[in-house]
Amino acid sequence: MTEAEWHKRLGDLVRDYIRSPKLEHYFSVKMTKPRAAIMVKQQSLFVRHRRECWAHVSANCPVMAVKQRILEHEYEEIIRDEFSEYGHLHLIIRQGKSVGLEPHEILSAEPLLETQAVLSAWSWMTRELSWVEGLAALTVTEWCNDDRLLGDLGGGQSTRMAKKWMNEMGFTWKEIPNLQAHSQADEKHSDMFLPFLKEFAAGKKQNLAVQAAKDSLDFNAIFRAGIALAQEKILA
Repeated sequence: MTEAEWHKRLGDLVRDYIRSPKLEHYFSVKMTKPRAAIMVKQQSLFVRHRRECWAHVSANCPVMAVKQRILEHEYEEIIRDEFSEYGHLHLIIRQGKSVGLEPHEILSAEPLLETQAVLSAWSWMTRELSWVEGLAALTVTEWCNDDRLLGDLGGGQSTRMAKKWMNEMGFTWKEIPNLQAHSQADEKHSDMFLPFLKEFAAGKKQNLAVQAAKDSLDFNAIFRAGIALAQEKILA
């Protein structure tokens, strides 16, 4: 497939994902500070686990240009970018303060059962499958925040959730720095790996990469569904 064809294929998968019953449920739960705290804690686990998964893909990949692009991506996530001088985990910690969480509560968060299952699945996928499949699996999750792709459906995950935090809890953009950053940053990250999918996910590898992207979106939906179920157990 060409880059444009890859964009269309992955874009269609992500649009189906954002319209899925699990995601509709995720966005339907009324937000309160205790419920938001659950999301912050689980998201912190997700963000830290991404670093492990990208490292797996880089270790499995023999192509220096791909390794360089992964390092560029990870520098922005871990070290600094235009949204933070301390990496994106720091954004989550700052956002946690808005719902009454101390940094140590975020850093010592325990995973929900669904979170543990999907993090284990992503670890296996990026470690044991080919690097091309791992690349497709990880890059497609960045697309879930791309407002260019999902604007007509209410926006990407971060934009839609930011609206909930503002409308249902009265927060400002300043109080939700992680959601603000990822409503913008992942547009760049969505595009970073398309040239490599075009070049290396060809022939039989094409179908494997597409399937890995589908599976990864299924994992992401399970992760979000687990958060929603845990939030609903909190009455206030």
